[in-house]
Amino acid sequence: MSIELQVGVKIVLQNQEGKYLLLRRSPEKYKGVVGTWDIVGGRIDPGASLLENLKREIKEETGLVFSEEPRLIAAQDILRVPGRHVVRLTYIGGIDGEPKLGDEHIEFQWCTRGTLFHLDDLDIYFRELLDRGVLL
Repeated sequence: MSIELQVGVKIVLQNQEGKYLLLRRSPEKYKGVVGTWDIVGGRIDPGASLLENLKREIKEETGLVFSEEPRLIAAQDILRVPGRHVVRLTYIGGIDGEPKLGDEHIEFQWCTRGTLFHLDDLDIYFRELLDRGVLL
């Protein structure tokens, strides 16, 4: 059995007040996905660097550009689909401005660290990072 390998890049964006940006996925685009609140990111385009892909995802999903060099905070294996292995690399970085959402998301909110832990319907892989203490 062959397995397709995919790489995804995600970023925890933090504003000047220290709050984190979460986006609510569009239920039409993400049918059946558990956890509608997530951080910015997506699959990489091979041939472009990880940071180029990250910049593209931020621009596509929020219209913003990060204000500082992001740093890698986690790597996760995602094996929920038979025949596919996704490696998800998560960064953290600063951002200035307010998002202008595209068609992938229906709303956004800025959350304190404490609010993140009490938010219902959070992406399970982001929740795993929170539970592991990655954002301490």
